Amino acid sequence: MNQTWSRFNVTSVFLGLAFLYLPIVLLVIYSFNESKLVTVWGGFSTKWYGSLFQNQGLMDAAWVTIRVGLLSATVATVLGTMAALALTRYTRFRGRMLFSGMVFAPLVMPDVITGLSLLLLFVAVGFDRGFVTVTLAHITLTMCFVAVVVQSRLLTFDRSLEEAAMDLGATPVKTFFQVTLPVILPAIVSGWMLAFTLSLDDLVIASFASGPGATTLPMKIYSQVRLGVTPEINAACTILIGIVAAGVIVASVFNKRREVQRLRDEQAAQRG
Repeated sequence: MNQTWSRFNVTSVFLGLAFLYLPIVLLVIYSFNESKLVTVWGGFSTKWYGSLFQNQGLMDAAWVTIRVGLLSATVATVLGTMAALALTRYTRFRGRMLFSGMVFAPLVMPDVITGLSLLLLFVAVGFDRGFVTVTLAHITLTMCFVAVVVQSRLLTFDRSLEEAAMDLGATPVKTFFQVTLPVILPAIVSGWMLAFTLSLDDLVIASFASGPGATTLPMKIYSQVRLGVTPEINAACTILIGIVAAGVIVASVFNKRREVQRLRDEQAAQRG
């Protein structure tokens, strides 16, 4: 059914996209500004990127952020995948509703409440705040998102593939790694990318869980923005945007190739 776009629809879409992406475009453009004034264009220059890499405070914060993101996303992906398998494959066990609520609670819990709760926990157990506590906080935050993504893929998974593999003599562990895991791998990769992006972006929870020597890049940027936006901040944000965009593109290409390969395999099996 063909549908023509009215002038109102086109204008609404254009204004909506402009509202979402125009500030990001301006931020990227002004990161190449020659002038120190971020609102006055003084010519094209890349000197602020060089100045950024010489800013030891921002570089240390960026290194902490990357380490926290990689570690928390990896652990959250493993735990989230296990939680999704438990909720999908074991539909009846004592405490399932409580377990499900605990897994998905961070999805609806305000970040301030989550951060304050974790802070009180770390203080109660006498855990010094630092890199480890920030990582644990981000695992708590991102695991539920991975569980949602992987669970949605497992709900549409054809269990007959696993049954056929086990009928042919494969153990449950071998069946998981050779049959189940390759099929749900795109969802796992997507969950990891989402967890990593959320960790890079988090400010509120990290502010509660951080300590000396564990200042993340969002925290550093926020503390400097309060004194005024500088072109170095624009450059740092542009690099973050580039990293996230590159990750999304890589994940999209990977998932597309996996889907094309799956369709080819299904067509070859039908011909055979």
